[in-house]
Amino acid sequence: MYAIIQNGGKQYKVSEGDVVLLDCLNLEPKSKVEVKEVLALCEENNINIGNPYVEGALVELEVINEGRGKKVIAFKKRRRKDSKTKRGFRRDFTRVRVIKITA
Repeated sequence: MYAIIQNGGKQYKVSEGDVVLLDCLNLEPKSKVEVKEVLALCEENNINIGNPYVEGALVELEVINEGRGKKVIAFKKRRRKDSKTKRGFRRDFTRVRVIKITA
């Protein structure tokens, strides 16, 4: 059984026991989160697609920790112009574990 959930404008395919990095939720470790934005739900051969969300579907998550991702460097250089920019970006995330998927 798996579900496709939406968080922060992104979609994630999750099943029970998976560990997922979501956008920062500012929650304490060991706290529970319920996601009701379930776009699709698949149980063996039965696929239930929402419009836009599946009614009554719920995914329970447990917060493991929060952190920051690796730095991504965006470097732009214009040749022969003596023009360059260097910017760094680190994504804040919340690491969660999927506990239960209910239809």
